[in-house]
Amino acid sequence: MMVGAPDILNASILIVDDQEVNVSLLEQMLSEAGYTGVASTMNPQEVCALHRKHRYDLILLDLQMPGMDGFQVIEALKTNDADDYLPVLVITAQPGHKLRALQAGAKDFVAKPFDLVEVKTRIHNMLEVRMLYKKLENYNKVLEQTVQERTAELRESEARYRSLTELASDWYWEQDENGNFTKVSGPVLEMLGIRVDALEGNTPGGHVPGWNEAERKVLQATIAARQPFLDFVFSRVNADGSKQKFQVSGEPMFNRSSRFIGYRGIGVELDVRP
Repeated sequence: MMVGAPDILNASILIVDDQEVNVSLLEQMLSEAGYTGVASTMNPQEVCALHRKHRYDLILLDLQMPGMDGFQVIEALKTNDADDYLPVLVITAQPGHKLRALQAGAKDFVAKPFDLVEVKTRIHNMLEVRMLYKKLENYNKVLEQTVQERTAELRESEARYRSLTELASDWYWEQDENGNFTKVSGPVLEMLGIRVDALEGNTPGGHVPGWNEAERKVLQATIAARQPFLDFVFSRVNADGSKQKFQVSGEPMFNRSSRFIGYRGIGVELDVRP
């Protein structure tokens, strides 16, 4: 994240001084140094409104002014919620005011009478910091927007996946690494021969009767071996003598560290022809 000379020279600067000669001197110095966005006012009461409108990158502020001194201007600028960085460089002929101005929130100071080399150096350094701050602020905004967009895309993708799953199957299910069901859509627990109350953390009270045990053991062995399975068919006979067949597919899930974290799968009920 670099700041080039054009960024600094095109920065917006406001000169605030009640002495016209000081304003003219600073304007001439900045113009000769190549700065293009320089404005000025001799009325300190205009500063807050001007800053809200233009959001200056630097305010050169005289402390000794009638009606409203520089300290009062600094306090007023702090009420501008749109900018939490106070870009004020104070100008003072009173050595005792320097520390007070910095404690009030000013970022730097220059002394009167002006040492033009010192003034130009301090202005350049402060603008460089200001430009870096703005670039970082803009980067954070772009990053936040990107995260929001990616999150929205992920949620949309998940919604599409759920929709497709619901269209393509009667059930969707997920298990953790211990075989506990963590997500279920449809009567998958009954389909796998496990009581529904097991999902709520209760100990299963035995298997639902009627399943073809040989088929079910093959499925359970495949899951225990953490192997994927596709279109596995198994069946059950209900208490009324009716028969049901189910077709299930599943795959093991692993995290980025290749650690097994469970299973997920889908299933459909097949038509049983007499």
